Amino acid sequence: MAKQEIRDRSDPESMRTFMKALLEDVHALEKMLEGEWFETGVRRIGAEQEMFLVDRGLRPANRALTLLEELPRNFFTTELGQFNLELNLTPLVFQKDCLAQLHNELDQRLGQVREVAARHGVRILLTGILPTLEKRDLGLDSMTPIPRYYQLNQIMRNLRGGEFRTYIKGLDEFQTKHDNVMLEACNTSFQLHFQVGPGEFAMLYNVAQLATAPVLAAAVNSPVLLRHRLWHETRVALFQQSVDTRSETHTQRGGRVRVNFGDHWIENSILEIFREDVARYRVLIATELEESPLAKLARGEAPELKALRLHNGTIYRWNRPCYGVVNGLAHLRIEARALPAGPSVLDEVANAAFFFGLMCALSDEYGDPKDKMPFDEAKTNFMAAARYGLNAQLHWFGRTVGAEELIVQELLPLARRGLATRGIDGADVDRYLGVIETRVKSGRTGSQWMLDSLEKMEGQGRPDERYRALTAGILEQQWAGKPVHEWQLARVESSADARDSYRTVGQFMSTDLFTVHPEDLVDLAASVMDWEHLRHVPVEDHEGHLVGLVTHRQLLRQISQGKSGHPVAVREIMKADPVVISPETTTLDALDLMRASKLGCLPVVQDGKLVGLVTESDFIDVSARLLDEWLRQD
Repeated sequence: MAKQEIRDRSDPESMRTFMKALLEDVHALEKMLEGEWFETGVRRIGAEQEMFLVDRGLRPANRALTLLEELPRNFFTTELGQFNLELNLTPLVFQKDCLAQLHNELDQRLGQVREVAARHGVRILLTGILPTLEKRDLGLDSMTPIPRYYQLNQIMRNLRGGEFRTYIKGLDEFQTKHDNVMLEACNTSFQLHFQVGPGEFAMLYNVAQLATAPVLAAAVNSPVLLRHRLWHETRVALFQQSVDTRSETHTQRGGRVRVNFGDHWIENSILEIFREDVARYRVLIATELEESPLAKLARGEAPELKALRLHNGTIYRWNRPCYGVVNGLAHLRIEARALPAGPSVLDEVANAAFFFGLMCALSDEYGDPKDKMPFDEAKTNFMAAARYGLNAQLHWFGRTVGAEELIVQELLPLARRGLATRGIDGADVDRYLGVIETRVKSGRTGSQWMLDSLEKMEGQGRPDERYRALTAGILEQQWAGKPVHEWQLARVESSADARDSYRTVGQFMSTDLFTVHPEDLVDLAASVMDWEHLRHVPVEDHEGHLVGLVTHRQLLRQISQGKSGHPVAVREIMKADPVVISPETTTLDALDLMRASKLGCLPVVQDGKLVGLVTESDFIDVSARLLDEWLRQD
């Protein structure tokens, strides 16, 4: 899709023309599957590496286009966010030392981009979701300025009625609404490709569906989103919701989202998936079309099937079917999209070895899983692995077993056998699957390392400092060549310059707030202030909108005026329409506003709703921390 010019779907004639081409592509593929058009007798693997760009303060750096000017475009390309890059690795024949080759090329290419990035004050980070991301990083100013991204954003906004609502419940509860698709840019992955022949596609696609859950359970690396601890692989929930184009009616009717695991096993061929997706999902974008694929077939040439591939690129199955043409020869691939980026290159290649080994071994051991296991169990396994990682309980051919036990006792031996029977170098098998075995036995996935680090840092510094320390810990250790189960937990002291934690009020505002309702009794507000040692209590309505502020001074005035003889509602004494700021307000601007207006606190509001509070004591605390750091550095 990255190389195609697209048009807005608002042109009905263009969309009808594109749909005709799409149907013709499906018909051409049907004819190709009946003949001998596809490369067979060889297995190839490949991978795509997505990555974050961060600045000196470990915050997202919108520098992708700058870096791409100095990087080879046949390997590196853009992503939705300017703080992301994608690396496409060379396809390899699945034999002998292919895993070591994959590892070596990853090291080489990532070293190349790190060298270029360093010249621009940027660093590269491999992680499923960047811990220091904030909502203010997800505006259209961070979107890569390419027309197709803006067009897709507008199309999806129109389909969603202008806003995207996201709700994820994990250890914390996350709920937000956003006016664009940039939440999708929070996710980065390490996507694997596995070439298959047309005759074996259905069975191996089903095997990929079966293998995804246990591999993901061992590979989870995305437990936090915008300072909320959610699923062990939050990418799964976030991606599904961030590009959900269903209207309210379609949602209530139970229509399938464009990001999905599927609803059933594949029976016969790749055509089942493509036909279902064309029938189920509306075309979003169009492209300039090639010559009729049927005309190319008549001349003995494999067509590109541009319309089908473009439409397929707007449907995000966690295991995506892929069609391609290389050197005039067509091939089919399964693209495994569920695995996150990071924690280290060694961890990623180990995850790939585990997946590829299971792709070989599960088909040998069980044949086609559709004949032995209900599909709903494979789908339930996938969601459980994303939520709980190694703590997931998985359904496995008639029994329920913990992910850790299943992986160590059954699946790793199977993966070893699968790789060995395909002639993969024994030392490489031992190395990479040994990483998986030790990681699983220790329980230390990338997600668990982050959660353990956050727990250890609890109470140390501000939340922003802890998440920056978490990011610093990842950056410090992921290039050392050690797998994540050998990493030291992150420390607040390992964070970069603390000044970067106090540039905006959103970084240090209080979010654990005590509030009252306008109809509450004033005595309740007074009691809350007494019990919790507060001088200010925000007043909000039932939907979280800030409607006022009760201060210690107002309560004293209430008492001095002797108005306590009858029940008094908060609305009678509160200061209505108080001065507010946003999380993006700079610390200096907030401090100037507080001094100029002689205020003791500033409520922080986003999208009309109360999200935090900053007070005089917060600024004193900030000053003390920065002074302490300055003295230590001096």
